[in-house]
Amino acid sequence: MINNPFHPAVFLQELLEDMSITPYRLAKDTFMPATRVSEILKQRRSITPDTALRLAKYFNTTPDYWVSLQSSYDLSKCHPRHIEDIQAIA
Repeated sequence: MINNPFHPAVFLQELLEDMSITPYRLAKDTFMPATRVSEILKQRRSITPDTALRLAKYFNTTPDYWVSLQSSYDLSKCHPRHIEDIQAIA
């Protein structure tokens, strides 16, 4: 998995701009609440499996694409305490 420091909203915003689609239209066309789309674009909300399915269908991508963007972003922001002290089992 790629260590992606960008929130999926960056990619979503780029798609919307390239295709001249407003966030409101995306929400309406995908049957998502406009607040969900807005919160994602403001990077205050994650891409859930439900959202990934809707975006994949709408943009002719795969749900894995959106889930992977979210997962790699989350991993890039995760810095657990004592991770260096964990030893692999033999």
